[in-house]
Amino acid sequence: MDLIFEKSVPGRGLSLLPPCDVPECLPDPENLRQTALRLPEISENDLSRHYSALAKRTYGVNCGFYPLGSCTMKYNPKLHEDLSALPGFTGIHPLQPESTAKGCLRVLSLAEAYLTEITGMNHMTFQPAAGAHGEFTGILLIKAYHRSRGDTARRKILIPDSAHGTNPASAVMNGFEIVNLPSGPDGCLDLDALRAAVGPDTAGLMLTNPNTVGLFDKNILEITRIVHEVGGLNYYDGANLNAVMGVVRPGDMGFDVVHLNLHKTFSTPHGGGGPGSGAVGCKAFLAPFLPKPVLADASFDYDRPQSVGKVRSFYGNFLVVVRALAYLMTLGAEGVREAAENAVLNANYLMKKLSENYDLAFDTTCMHEFVLTLESLKKQTGVSAMDIAKGLLDHGMHPPTMYFPLIVHEALMLEPTETESRETLDAAAAVFQSLYQLAHTDPDALHRAPQTTPIRRPDETLAARKPVLRYAF
Repeated sequence: MDLIFEKSVPGRGLSLLPPCDVPECLPDPENLRQTALRLPEISENDLSRHYSALAKRTYGVNCGFYPLGSCTMKYNPKLHEDLSALPGFTGIHPLQPESTAKGCLRVLSLAEAYLTEITGMNHMTFQPAAGAHGEFTGILLIKAYHRSRGDTARRKILIPDSAHGTNPASAVMNGFEIVNLPSGPDGCLDLDALRAAVGPDTAGLMLTNPNTVGLFDKNILEITRIVHEVGGLNYYDGANLNAVMGVVRPGDMGFDVVHLNLHKTFSTPHGGGGPGSGAVGCKAFLAPFLPKPVLADASFDYDRPQSVGKVRSFYGNFLVVVRALAYLMTLGAEGVREAAENAVLNANYLMKKLSENYDLAFDTTCMHEFVLTLESLKKQTGVSAMDIAKGLLDHGMHPPTMYFPLIVHEALMLEPTETESRETLDAAAAVFQSLYQLAHTDPDALHRAPQTTPIRRPDETLAARKPVLRYAF
């Protein structure tokens, strides 16, 4: 497929804007470009066809099964898109007086009430623009808390070896030292390793529960108690909340601060590069440190002397919060719990069917996702997790997450979510089983996969080391 620049013809164009009806006002000459912009010159017909062709190559949840583990790529009702597009929400300006935006402030207040109830927290901020941004903000609260007490010796954040990669990055960006905690044979945190690691220098623990291998840690109350006993705080990564929302609450597990991916769990399409919302909730004792302004009775409170300051312009990605509130009000308390239970049911159903051929990394009941290990398959046939993932593309299915978490060799991590039907799961299982048979009868076919996609198997090492990021005119 040609790039739009390759379709460009000198002198060809289209009129997208009406003639200017106000006096032209240009910057000073020294601030003007010295060379013209290199924009493609193309007709409206060719422009429309170009982007329609690109859209056909885009694969999303609306196209087919998308079991990307740890990412919760689920179908989101279009109703919530319509509600977030209402003029009263899209037409506001962040600098207009608060008195003229009471409806939008009410949305934020309602969303805070719903989400604090779901998480067991007391307060919520919607400033963070993404999950990792929420992690950074949550750890910033922990840092501010310890500093407010003069407890500056706490320089270490404890993180399990199965954690999302953004966890250690968020802690390091806050100036903390990382202590890596090993997982036990059961895939959960090693309690002995935790006990050996905590001490007066422990600032906190970052933990996802269910964890990244899709297991709910049965020792969670003991884990948070151990950290609290030495004066540390517990941070909950909400990336996997989809499995437990409405069933258990992070606050009741012993966590002090939590971030939520509203764009994963609460009805904003995930995976398009934005916008997102990494809302952060906290217990009451951390509230003084929340980014300002803070919501108070459907208005903003700027008088926050202990605040960590703003972490984003204005008040975050508001329309993502609108979608989240619409989702919660549509489902209600019973629906939220049912969504989580169905996510767990679907994962266990698919895991059981795949276990007929594939090895499970942890052969036990999972939560919303599970991990396969293709280590023995690779030894027997030479077919790797990458080969199976590429083979899925030829069947019109998006591959699961590959080679993560790192504690599992030849890993494929699948999360079917609650929005997939039994028929879809059966069809997906049949594809996996056919690829397993192909690995034994014609492994070279999988080494060559995919065969039917617009782009075949690229040289991934070359692409990583020498990426082509700009068009060479």
